[in-house]
Amino acid sequence: MEEHSLCPTESLAGNKASFRETSLAAQESHVPSSEVLEAIENVIQGVVQSLAQKKAPVLTVANRADWRNIEFKDSVGLQMIPGCTTRQIRSDCPQSARRFALILKILSMIYKMVQSDTYATKRDIYYSDTLLFGSQSVVDQIINDISCMLKIPRRSLHVLSTTKGFVAGNLSYTEEDGTKVNCTCSATAVTVPSNVQGIKNLTSHAKFILIVEKDATFQRLLDDDFFSKVSPCIMITGRGIPDLNTRLLVRKLWDSFQIPIFTLMDADPHGVEIMCVYKYGSVSMSFEAHHLTVPSVRWLGLLPSDLKRLNICKDALIPFTKQDENKLASIQKRPYIACQPLWKKELEIMAASKLKAEIQVLTSVSADYLSRVYLPNKLQFGGWL
Repeated sequence: MEEHSLCPTESLAGNKASFRETSLAAQESHVPSSEVLEAIENVIQGVVQSLAQKKAPVLTVANRADWRNIEFKDSVGLQMIPGCTTRQIRSDCPQSARRFALILKILSMIYKMVQSDTYATKRDIYYSDTLLFGSQSVVDQIINDISCMLKIPRRSLHVLSTTKGFVAGNLSYTEEDGTKVNCTCSATAVTVPSNVQGIKNLTSHAKFILIVEKDATFQRLLDDDFFSKVSPCIMITGRGIPDLNTRLLVRKLWDSFQIPIFTLMDADPHGVEIMCVYKYGSVSMSFEAHHLTVPSVRWLGLLPSDLKRLNICKDALIPFTKQDENKLASIQKRPYIACQPLWKKELEIMAASKLKAEIQVLTSVSADYLSRVYLPNKLQFGGWL
């Protein structure tokens, strides 16, 4: 563990001023509409040329989910290698003809939206023709394939994600339409904006950011007024596996304020996986790693070693399932774990015990132990990895 302190009276490393106001709109990765339209036109032109030559049109997309196409870079996380392997989606093959048609259909919808400067969520696209698309997951995968194929971020394609994350604490900003949002004054959490790229005038006195895995824990900390009692902070939850907007907001807050970012997760393989998504990214979205990952994220809790240190009763712990064992084994083999010896040690403790714990296990010590003792002590005495 590192010897650091986040006492309310102290100035933090990376906290250049107690009051910060910034707008990073110019630094965002935004592709002009003209370039998006040109990229789509080039794809369609290729299809037309193939037809003119009496050849079956083919679309080439990267194998986004293949670990062989991924490299780990400590400063970025998981990113797609330049010469990655690809797969062909042929119009003359029964197995891929339908997908070929669906890609062209969604390309046509994106083209119209960019032209008319309108936006739609992935859900909107699916519900525009549920019989055609079949399922929401098909639409999600195709949009990611298109984004990767065109090398254009999804938000520049005018496709928005449905937001499920919440943010609370010492933060205010202005949304794209001019709406002013003040999370500090809100008694309840604010939904993460659906167009993170469009928010500006971000202002905060926060000393750190706390990412909370579960909504229930987030709400408990909110009820306890944690973000103002211990030290001014910003709290975020993706309510499980984070959606794109929640990840974009965490990255934007990091770019804006350069303050420490901590995670509070269950002491189980699923919680570790979620933390790794925030810090290092995911394989399927590795082509957008530079805009989504925050390698400076630290693991605050719940650490497997905390369970023994706090004398948590074994009866309060949950035995591993086979799925847990497989998930943990998979995480331990990942390239970034080799760069994190302290993380590796915690995972070994978890693997040896074959027991997992939810954050709520701390209530077995006392009802308000999490907000009154556990987190304040961790933040004050540097109990993070």
